[in-house]
Amino acid sequence: MKLKLVPARTGATWVKLGMQTFFKQPLALAGLFFIFMALMSLATMLPLIGLPLGMTLLPAATLGLMAATREATQGKFPMPLILFTAFRAGPAKLRAMLALGALYAAGFMLAMGASYLVDGGGFARLYMGGSTPTPELLQSSDFQRAMWVFIGLHLPLSLMFWHAPALVFWNDLPPLKSMFFSIVACFRNFWAFTWFGLTWMGAIVVAILLIGTVGPLLGNPTLSGILLFPALLLLASMFFTSLYFTYRDSFEPETPAQA
Repeated sequence: MKLKLVPARTGATWVKLGMQTFFKQPLALAGLFFIFMALMSLATMLPLIGLPLGMTLLPAATLGLMAATREATQGKFPMPLILFTAFRAGPAKLRAMLALGALYAAGFMLAMGASYLVDGGGFARLYMGGSTPTPELLQSSDFQRAMWVFIGLHLPLSLMFWHAPALVFWNDLPPLKSMFFSIVACFRNFWAFTWFGLTWMGAIVVAILLIGTVGPLLGNPTLSGILLFPALLLLASMFFTSLYFTYRDSFEPETPAQA
């Protein structure tokens, strides 16, 4: 496995490619993202096993979105079954992807559990949608410490799994080795990923500001609030579309894909 070093400006290029590819197949890629969100939500709603199950399936589902992006770059219309790419490539790939998912689930639960110990579960319940944010909760020092504990543990976890699903599936790496190469690639291309994150943050801020002006200009102040949520979902879909390009440009060309 050979890593590739890219200039810092490549981070902004990844964002641009994600948006351009999304608009090549907007219905397909937006639809796949909404299916992805629905499947993850349904999985996490199951009693007791829901959250670990959803986190276990997340790397495989992310791989499905990356595979859909690659098809879109080739001028193809990705169908819904592509979300299950990781489960249709034979038992060896399935076992590897499930093992990767189990490792991610364990890391996520560890980070969430650590935050629980800090504030008694206030941040964890809010994060998982089990409680409503209140000013008192958000301003609580224990809540803020719990939030930073979770972020501090989840950030390196995210970097370890950023490229891992693609490396397991397209480069035939075992789960632990894929995690190692993923985080090394992120650090080796630190400035590109920094620009990637800053560009996406800028895109979100610009979208919020533009949408905020739509309602007042049309004489309907509530319209901006109505448009904001679907607009942010579309940006999230474009973000997931851009993930494939971060993998493609950080490693040598992948081996032929198995569908």
